[in-house]
Amino acid sequence: MTLRRCLIANRGEIAVRLIRACREAGIESVAVCSDADAGALHVRWADRAVHLGGSAPADSYLHIGRLIDAARSTGCDCVHPGYGFMSESALFAAAVIDAGLIWVGPRPDAIAAMGDKLDARRRMIAAGVPVAPGGEIVPGGALPSDLTYPVMVKAAGGGGGRGIRIVETPDALAEAVESARREAEHAFGDGRVFVERYIAPGRHIEVQILADAGGTILHLGERECSAQRRHQKVIEESPSGRIDAAGRARIGAAAVAAARAVGYVSAGTVEFIVDGAGNFYFLEMNTRLQVEHPVTEWVTGIDIVQAQFRIAAGEPLRLAQDDVSLRGHALEARLYAEDPDADFAPQPGRAAVFRPPTLPGVRVDAGIESGDAIPHQYDPLIAKIIAYDSTRAGAIRRLDAALRETVILGVTTNRDFLRRLIRHESFAAGEIDTGFIERNRNALIAGHIDPKTLDRALIAAAVAAMGGTQRAKAAERRAESPWERGDGFRL
Repeated sequence: MTLRRCLIANRGEIAVRLIRACREAGIESVAVCSDADAGALHVRWADRAVHLGGSAPADSYLHIGRLIDAARSTGCDCVHPGYGFMSESALFAAAVIDAGLIWVGPRPDAIAAMGDKLDARRRMIAAGVPVAPGGEIVPGGALPSDLTYPVMVKAAGGGGGRGIRIVETPDALAEAVESARREAEHAFGDGRVFVERYIAPGRHIEVQILADAGGTILHLGERECSAQRRHQKVIEESPSGRIDAAGRARIGAAAVAAARAVGYVSAGTVEFIVDGAGNFYFLEMNTRLQVEHPVTEWVTGIDIVQAQFRIAAGEPLRLAQDDVSLRGHALEARLYAEDPDADFAPQPGRAAVFRPPTLPGVRVDAGIESGDAIPHQYDPLIAKIIAYDSTRAGAIRRLDAALRETVILGVTTNRDFLRRLIRHESFAAGEIDTGFIERNRNALIAGHIDPKTLDRALIAAAVAAMGGTQRAKAAERRAESPWERGDGFRL
């Protein structure tokens, strides 16, 4: 089967990434947009674009009917959801399939099975995958018998750090449960919560999976995602500096078992929490493409999006686990329009100047260009900056250089926060866990870069931004000078 035209049911940098993948695969791309995104980069890049209407996600990127109509009206034969929005909606996946289109992702039943965290826990236990002690809160609000404080209250239907509360003492449990329920109901339409042992200090390790319809399931190594703020990732890397070959084989086998337990097909990610003794426990499975997939692509040489397209077209993987090897080290930094000094509050606006780095060994997946708006209705991710080197230390130095070279004017960003983070001595030593940023909050957020290292590139960009006016005035002056005339006065 050959895929001809794909609806990209997303926006921002991931839509641009998918459009680029379509070009490489010889597939036509169809973008969708809201009112707020009518002039966005992904709309300009796509072969075609369909205006969905509205600016709120519910009126555009979350509107199943409008997305299906967009695919049908443009003659698409497949739909790729990217990440976020409808990417983990079993309802949307089923609607795409029912419309006679190809869903570039896992089957709806696998999405539903892993989307319900309580059901996923039960399936993982049955499959022999390690799961942290926990379960549903018993009548009367007490913990399960095998749990002691501290515990983590989690949304059963959630993700992305939403609906999570850490509880240290029994008297705080009831309020935390009710707060988590309210947030989960608002964010996911599902107010169910459960509790698990809170593992601290813990490291967040995830394993990339690829699976075809013939039953071949491979893992592509692990990613270290412990640098988080408010349970959301900031820096990701592959491989983890704290997992050896034997540990990689064990956690990779567990991830494959998790995927096999739900008959998984396509790309997906199994997430684990690792304690200080090296024991790992299943957290969840993301049944979609991950934000941080580029670091795995760089160290394995496997294009995960192209693999998704081939699997959706019915092709086998044509790889064995022994064919997968990790070479070198890659780190990814998420550049957001947000203010770290204001508790990472989003900072929408217009990027008057955006100049990404152009260094060797650096990849930039961006969703904007100079002059583009960053709407307040959506996630404020501007770009992902990925650096590769043969060693972790070299990759850190390269990422720092890339961030330093990155220029963005017009909106506040977390660029300098990211630089402080990766330059911290504990990060350089690989001594990080999920509480690292909060413990070092003053140094990372209130810190300042030495004025001697202030980016000259920023000053140059400010001058460049004013250069159009200056050049226009200079042209007027030249036009008045006889020495600039081209009418033969000066031969």
